[in-house]
Amino acid sequence: MKQPTILVVGSANMDLVVKAPRIPVPGETILGGSFARVRGGKGANQAVACSRLGAQTFMLGRVGTDSFGDELLEGLQSDGVCCRLMIRDEEAASGIAIIVIDGGGENAIVVAPGANGRVSPADIDPVRGLSGIDAVLCQLEVPVDAVEAALDAAREAGVMTVLDAAPPTALPASLLAKVDVLTPNQTEACAILGLPVDACLAPEEAAARLLETGARQVVLKLGADGALAAWDGGMERVPSFPIEPVDTTGAGDAFTAALAVNLASGKDLVAATTAACAAGALAATVFGAAPSMPTAEAVAAFMKAHGRG
Repeated sequence: MKQPTILVVGSANMDLVVKAPRIPVPGETILGGSFARVRGGKGANQAVACSRLGAQTFMLGRVGTDSFGDELLEGLQSDGVCCRLMIRDEEAASGIAIIVIDGGGENAIVVAPGANGRVSPADIDPVRGLSGIDAVLCQLEVPVDAVEAALDAAREAGVMTVLDAAPPTALPASLLAKVDVLTPNQTEACAILGLPVDACLAPEEAAARLLETGARQVVLKLGADGALAAWDGGMERVPSFPIEPVDTTGAGDAFTAALAVNLASGKDLVAATTAACAAGALAATVFGAAPSMPTAEAVAAFMKAHGRG
């Protein structure tokens, strides 16, 4: 399997994490347990995961000139991510995320975007041409016009595009038409389709409708039920891997990064989705976002141990 080169365009946050017996309801104050400060942001998480999974990885985004920005860049570089496309924003603080994790490993998150919210189409200009890049991986924690500009640049260069449609939001048809692989969960799928979040679509129906939006392939994340890979003319369910979750915060990021790396390495959609399910499961067994991103060796051993290597 060749070493792919991946450009991640997205967010970098400092996660402020509190463990609690349960997630509070609106207006309620509860006593939590331990507190930790952990590197996160969907873009940075996925960049770290791509690098640990064996890809040569570049990240494009913004952090502030504050101490959080220093830590975020140092952390990315320590994981082998090239940060020469990262911008230090002098007018906005680095993004933060406030995360509450309950006793079962589920989480609730509030994000203050900070410098992430100032990523612009002009920031994409230095990478137009994309020489030597195999895939561009985006999420939705930076402005949509910047995401569309990155997809444009990739399409112009004939580079595969992968979009993690998180957090959930409606997306313009012009953007979806530039996506080669769309990877929403069920809530995000509803947002894209303009449906209420509690709409009870079967995964197969949701995937079929997502393909009609213009995306060429869809991998619908189903949590504990695995994933559904869909393409023009076919669909296949990919089962999950059994685990005892510790913290699900970075599981979706590990999933999408592994999907992108495996596709860029030449695997087909179902094989790449199987590896993605393994990576997401492994990430959920470790506390923290960036720290939970697994290595290629760990994913391979995990899959082999479950007879799916």
